[in-house]
Amino acid sequence: MANVSHPSEFVLLGFSSFGELQVLLYGPFLTLYLLAFTGNTVIIVTVIANTYLHTPMYFFLGNFSLLEILVTMTAVPRMLSDLLVTPKVISFTGCMIQFYFYFSLGSTSFLILSDMALDRFVAICHPLRYDTLMSWAVCVRLAGAAWAAPFLVMVPTVLSRAYLNYCHGNIINHFFCDNAPLLQLSCSDTSLLEFWDFIMALAFVLSSFLVTLTSYGYIVTTVLRIPSASGRQKAFSTCGSHLTLVFIGYSSTIFLYVKPGKAYFVEVNKTIALVTSVLTPFLNPFILTLRNETVKAVLRGQMQRLKGLHKAL
Repeated sequence: MANVSHPSEFVLLGFSSFGELQVLLYGPFLTLYLLAFTGNTVIIVTVIANTYLHTPMYFFLGNFSLLEILVTMTAVPRMLSDLLVTPKVISFTGCMIQFYFYFSLGSTSFLILSDMALDRFVAICHPLRYDTLMSWAVCVRLAGAAWAAPFLVMVPTVLSRAYLNYCHGNIINHFFCDNAPLLQLSCSDTSLLEFWDFIMALAFVLSSFLVTLTSYGYIVTTVLRIPSASGRQKAFSTCGSHLTLVFIGYSSTIFLYVKPGKAYFVEVNKTIALVTSVLTPFLNPFILTLRNETVKAVLRGQMQRLKGLHKAL
């Protein structure tokens, strides 16, 4: 470890290819970030404030919205500030911390998505046993495991990056400390680390994806047996928003990270990472509310109460 060398700081290129025009990106990105933060915060407050929503489904939904806020906070504020400054420097320690929290929180969000799928599976396929199988004790354990496992597993992952030899410069062609560009700066043998990354992607992303697909396979089979069309529509409507989140989240992440080696297509990966970091958290609150009749009804009730309070004042 005495022979390990690394730069004291990294330079994040971000959107430097736009030159002085990158300043024009600040306004739209800031707007999307603030709307994403506000929308997900509204969902969390709504779930906490309304006892009608104190159910496992909305417990997991609140966890997911919190994760959306935290994931964007690890990368987007830094990206916004870098749009206004030159050079875009981040300390080595800051880079490792950002790496740790970004991937820990991102992995947790996928495990929470699989928890949401399990909840819908039990609710639709085993409704008479729902209160037993999805008790609060079970939900807390599922959510606790989803939060704890990635944060524990990422400790050796980030430490391995801290003790690599970085002899190919200190310029990261990205807007945050992503995995592939970090490995490309190293002159150490990273084959074992790349294999470990692939195993972790399989463990957290693909495993949760398979759990989600399996759960919805059983759900579809069960719903199609419902004799009434209105019953089928009601059952599917409770799952529509979740399936939309699953498609958006998994499709982009599997493309970016579930692959062996450190193959890295700079502009493509940067664009997809931007979508997952800024656009998706902005869209999720709208997806969750516009496709969920219960949440819309609760929000309408809150708005009416606020209007009544305003008139009274």
